[in-house]
Amino acid sequence: MTKNVNDWLTEHGDYLYRFALARLRDPHQAEDAVQETMLAAIKSNSFEGASSARTWLTGILKHKVIDLQRKQIREQPISDLVDLESSDTSMDDFFDASGHWLEKPQTLEMPENALQQKQFLSILNSCLDKLPSKLAAIFMMRDVHETENDNICKELNISTTNAWVMLYRARMGLRKCLEIQWLAR
Repeated sequence: MTKNVNDWLTEHGDYLYRFALARLRDPHQAEDAVQETMLAAIKSNSFEGASSARTWLTGILKHKVIDLQRKQIREQPISDLVDLESSDTSMDDFFDASGHWLEKPQTLEMPENALQQKQFLSILNSCLDKLPSKLAAIFMMRDVHETENDNICKELNISTTNAWVMLYRARMGLRKCLEIQWLAR
């Protein structure tokens, strides 16, 4: 069993780390999630080879990532509980009194090369960090992980209406930040 775990870490460790980092956006948490995944794999000793080792380990890692995200939401700092209406995500910046766009949203072109893509992802992560943690989490769960709304509501213990409002605020906050940080370049 130990030989398999060492082999798994060598073969799949980098992939698992990148997978966790893309979802958690914190190198230390990503490392912890991969370590927890390997520990769970050792303890369970249930790999039967029905799927590839990478698929099995990624499945374990997905659950570890979700557990960490739940923990982050439960242990939300007081500073994140500020009134969202007074934050930078005010909708008044986007619409006129009649509810029409003040300025139509700019279309996001696909980055032309890897450097631009890397820069964009860096700016996107920076914009996600500026959002309250609960809004960033719901955006990642819905738009990145493609988690169904019912599952998000159960995991975060929120109503469907609240989930849609939070997702809307997260998207508008990201839109505003990306227009300033990326499109204005």
